[in-house]
Amino acid sequence: MAPPISDAVVVDVLRRVDRLVTPLADRLRRSPGRPRVARDRWWAERVPWVVALASALPRVLGRLADLLPVQNAVGAAAQSVVVLGVAGEHGVRAPAERVSLLARVLLDRDLPAGRVEPLLQRARGTYREEALGPRGRRGVVRTLWRVARLLARIDEALDARPKGRLRHRALAAFPVVGVAGGYAAERQALRKAAARAAAVLDDEDGRPAPGRAAGGG
Repeated sequence: MAPPISDAVVVDVLRRVDRLVTPLADRLRRSPGRPRVARDRWWAERVPWVVALASALPRVLGRLADLLPVQNAVGAAAQSVVVLGVAGEHGVRAPAERVSLLARVLLDRDLPAGRVEPLLQRARGTYREEALGPRGRRGVVRTLWRVARLLARIDEALDARPKGRLRHRALAAFPVVGVAGGYAAERQALRKAAARAAAVLDDEDGRPAPGRAAGGG
C-alpha cells in the first residue's frame, strides 16, 4: 500500500491549481451587482457547459477511463473552477484560504489555512515556470488539461471529490455513448462542488479573514 499523500505534496499541487484556475474563474464571475446567493447559485446551476463537457470527454473511452489516471483528474480540474469561482464571490483572495478550500471540497481533507501558509512559503520556487507553461490568458479546455496533469499527481486522493448520480456514472461506463452519462454525472458533481464550497464559506459566519475582501457579499 502506498504511503498517504503528505500535506506538503497536496499544498504544492493545489497552490499551482489555484494559480492556474483563479484567473479563469475571475473572468467567468457574475456581475457583482447581483446578490451573492444568486452568484453562488450560478456556479452551482449554470456553470458554462464547456467546463462540464470537458470533464466528461474522457468518457468516450467508457469504463477504460476509470482504469486510467485521467477521469478523476479531469473531473477534479473542472470542479476546481467552480470551487474557486465561489471563493471569488465570497471575496476569498488569500492563496492559503483558497488552497484550504480546494482541499476541503476536492479531497475531503481538513487542511486549515494556518497549516497551509507555511507550506506555501516552503513550496515556492520548487518548479520552473516552463513545467506549467507560460503565464497569461488561456482557454478553458487548455487550462483544465494543465490542471488535470497537476492533479493526476495526487490521483488516489481524488476519489473523495464530489460525484454525480450513480445511474449517470453507470451509463458513463459504455464507450462513446458514455459521454452523455459522463456529462450528466459531471454536471451534478459540479453542482455538489459549488454547493459544498459555498457551505464551507458560509459556515465561517461572515467574519472577515486574512485575504478576504471587505464586502465580499
